[in-house]
Amino acid sequence: MLYHAFEMQKSWLAGASALATAGAQVIQHPANPLGYFGGSPMFASALEVFAHAAAPRGKPGFELYESMSEGESVRVTEKVEARKPFGQLKHFTHKKSAGKPKLLIVAPMSGHYATLLRGTVERMIGEHDVWITDWRDARNVPLEAGKFDLDDYIDYLISWLEHIGPGAHMLAVCQPSVPSYAAAAIMAADKHKCRPKTLTMMGGPIDTRKAPTAVNEHAMTRPYAWFQENVIVTVPAWYPGAGRRVYPGFLQLAGFMSMNLGNHMMSHWSMFKHLVEGDGESADKTKEFYDEYRAVCDMTAEFYLQTVDVVFQRHALPKGEMLHRGKPVDLAKIEDIALLAIEGERDDISGLGQTKAALTLAKSLPAEQKKYLMAKGVGHYGIFNGRKWRDDIAPVVEKWIRANGA
Repeated sequence: MLYHAFEMQKSWLAGASALATAGAQVIQHPANPLGYFGGSPMFASALEVFAHAAAPRGKPGFELYESMSEGESVRVTEKVEARKPFGQLKHFTHKKSAGKPKLLIVAPMSGHYATLLRGTVERMIGEHDVWITDWRDARNVPLEAGKFDLDDYIDYLISWLEHIGPGAHMLAVCQPSVPSYAAAAIMAADKHKCRPKTLTMMGGPIDTRKAPTAVNEHAMTRPYAWFQENVIVTVPAWYPGAGRRVYPGFLQLAGFMSMNLGNHMMSHWSMFKHLVEGDGESADKTKEFYDEYRAVCDMTAEFYLQTVDVVFQRHALPKGEMLHRGKPVDLAKIEDIALLAIEGERDDISGLGQTKAALTLAKSLPAEQKKYLMAKGVGHYGIFNGRKWRDDIAPVVEKWIRANGA
């Protein structure tokens, strides 16, 4: 019933958005004399803000066509290198990318598409050979493709590192810090030739017992059965994944929006003022962010529930109790994979200390191969997007990769 109610609401809002867009266009048309008087400009701006907020959204594209490399503008090519039922490996190349450090960016499977990391890819693409995990919307994966859980996630990462080949570096943003760290430990234990040279973890829930946030409290204060009964739904018949049990992306989005409702309301108020004042460029920046932020996808029920259990309720990885295919994940096996932990001072999703804990857990790794960065004045999304990511955080990542690339 939950999914059906959401679909009905989405259909209604799509129609309302189209009407609001048409109304705004009529009022703003140069040939309409009434559009220049009274409250018409303000009314048109209000309609435009509503139309944007209510419009349905599909999967965005990366749309990265060029970059700067060694002071020269180069054309970027995007290619899918490997496909699996629940995701694909994308590769961004340009004429100068050959020979540059190979970097696998691990995007979250947490309700948003990999394009949420567009800014991350854009910043690193100039001086790195960049790859990224592009996860698939679970509602579009047919039942015959089987299940996908945390063990499968780790297997995908290992397989894709093998595809990229020896000498790659790995950068995990938020949620995938845990499976990426586990994959690194498993490959280290096997002395795998394709184990990453470095692993950078940014705003990741390695040990959520440290500085718990509202997200952590939500997962810890409710029993496992509550999540099974209240947030897991069946994909409706009109999707390719009909019958699959999923955690809907729209629920994840609703949770994140409610955490910072005041900020989101102020963002839309600012967009409204920019439109009234005729500052379309500033309004477009807000639109671009929300176009990406509101584009959501579903997760398989087994992956979501296992993450809640293993990461947020049992804290299995930091306690040394995490298993992969029935075998222990031993972080002490990491002896030559340099670790960089990055946290945002104002992160309200992964609190300070949760990612830093990864450095202590790698007991066999020499101190000189561990580094910590606390980005001052930065929230969760500012760690991997925006000016502070580009100017302050990315240079640290680049330097770490260069220093440990041999």
